Amino acid sequence: MQHYSRGARWFHWTAFACVALAYAFINLRGALPESLAPRGSTLARLPMQGHVLTGLLVLALVLPRLLHRWRNAPPPVVPPLARWEAGLSRLTHAALYAFLLVQPLLGLFTAWANGPLRLPFGLQVPSPLAPDHALHESLGSVHETIGTIFYFVIGLHVAAALWHHFLRRDNTLRRML
Repeated sequence: MQHYSRGARWFHWTAFACVALAYAFINLRGALPESLAPRGSTLARLPMQGHVLTGLLVLALVLPRLLHRWRNAPPPVVPPLARWEAGLSRLTHAALYAFLLVQPLLGLFTAWANGPLRLPFGLQVPSPLAPDHALHESLGSVHETIGTIFYFVIGLHVAAALWHHFLRRDNTLRRML
């Protein structure tokens, strides 16, 4: 049986881990009691900094991943997909790749609209934007909405992989393992 290349599998599972961590970190924001993590403390900022760092990792990986995908055709699905299934697969994958590119960029510009991007250990990435609270809020709202929508797109991707494996019994999932 043919598998995706080692590089494709590495990009896929590394992106999965980074996206899962980014979601975990953002959902942990504000979860620590103020008695343990006072507002503004290093511990209180940790979930947001983890979210930003994993988002930056996703952004750093997406272009090499797209280049790798362009240069390395995926192995065929056996038995072959119906045309509608192949079309839906292409659409879902395009949405996932768009998410991997657009969502971290939105997060970065959201942060920059509030000033320099502050990273752990006192590191900062200067902002190309003038501070603009209204823009920060607007971009943040779009970033959050897309993040919520993509819970469902990611869920659809996982459900499709399981459907292919357990019901259709093709090699879709096994190619990525």
